[in-house]
Amino acid sequence: MALAPQASNSSDSNSAEAEGNHIDAPELRLFVMALFFIFGGITSLNDVIIPKLKELFTLNYTQAMLVQFCFFTAYLVIGIPGAALVKRIGYMRGAVAGLLTMMAGCLLFIPASQTATYGVFLFALFVLASGVVIVQVVSNPLISLLGKSETAHSRLTFAQAFNSLGTTVFPFFGAILILGSLASISADQLSGPELDAYRTAETQAIVNGYLGLAVALAIVAAVVWMFRNKLQGEKHEASSLLGGFSLLKRPRFGYGALCIFLYVGAEVSIGSLIVNYLMQSHVMGLQEQAAGKLIGLYWGGAMIGRFIGSAILRMVSPGMVLAFVSTGAISLILISTNTSGTVSGYALLAIGLMNSIMFPTIFTLACEKLGSRAADGSGIINVAIFGGAVIPLLTGVVADATGSLAAALILPAICYAIIAGFGIFARRPA
Repeated sequence: MALAPQASNSSDSNSAEAEGNHIDAPELRLFVMALFFIFGGITSLNDVIIPKLKELFTLNYTQAMLVQFCFFTAYLVIGIPGAALVKRIGYMRGAVAGLLTMMAGCLLFIPASQTATYGVFLFALFVLASGVVIVQVVSNPLISLLGKSETAHSRLTFAQAFNSLGTTVFPFFGAILILGSLASISADQLSGPELDAYRTAETQAIVNGYLGLAVALAIVAAVVWMFRNKLQGEKHEASSLLGGFSLLKRPRFGYGALCIFLYVGAEVSIGSLIVNYLMQSHVMGLQEQAAGKLIGLYWGGAMIGRFIGSAILRMVSPGMVLAFVSTGAISLILISTNTSGTVSGYALLAIGLMNSIMFPTIFTLACEKLGSRAADGSGIINVAIFGGAVIPLLTGVVADATGSLAAALILPAICYAIIAGFGIFARRPA
């Protein structure tokens, strides 16, 4: 996710005209909102797949978190090349390339199910995520530039609300389709050919869901291709593939990139553990599908918070709002881990509300005044999202080592503490 290149003036009536440092193309906002909805929903499906694969392949928490590790490793591998691709072919064609890559990842779930091999599922998720990265390289900067720079915090927060709408809707139906198919027998009771047959049959629910997504992505890609020449006269600063890393020498950008790493890691860690956390007898003791449906409350809180936050950020210092919600997230973790029953469960789910404005606010605070180096900043911010691979894996390690999901939540709490510090650090304009 990142800021992107600016567009230059064009006399074409259908082109994006640069006015100061933003693009005058309001008709593109609906298109960008749709992209936010799609990649948000697809990313949140990992939270549903993790408990499914954990049972089918009898995984511990560390092994199960490899789902997030492989998905978010794509940001490390594809982030900078993805930015280079967008600089070369432009926003609209870049969006098509990303959507088609996502479609290819969805189709790879077919051989993954047929072979009943965990590693093939992980590879399919990596390909799917590679497409998501490219789409995000297009989406975040474009919505940032579709208006005045003074309201970028608010506008990106509003766009992120559509991302949260996807993360709210997709897990609910994913839980019904994917978790609802679990048989009465479990994988740890089988072996040999019977185990392989069980895994193949049970993963078919995952295949069906992602085949539907593949069809939807193909349709969206076709529509976007029809508008591939909508933006005319894009200009992108030439730079080396790794030239953007010099931006990390700027304290504000470097600290912000670190916070993107930590925020995504904390958010994904909590989302990945929700189902297993709520299934614990001392928390809510729910069945797997019922717990899966509640994932939508976590992401739904982020959606509501982003709609509210888009208004608040027009009136209050974004940095101070960031510090406030980060402190709120830490408080909710402490409440959840030191109570039981519904209080414990809903306190964890309420962290989604605190997460709401974090990504767009960190993003815009870090990338203020990048100017002609906005595209380089785009690639670096995407690399920072690799935190979604590292922090959840470490959280799984702590959970396995301590035998406690509550103890594992100390890592997300530390992440939020550092983010609160950035909010205070960047409370004044760059």
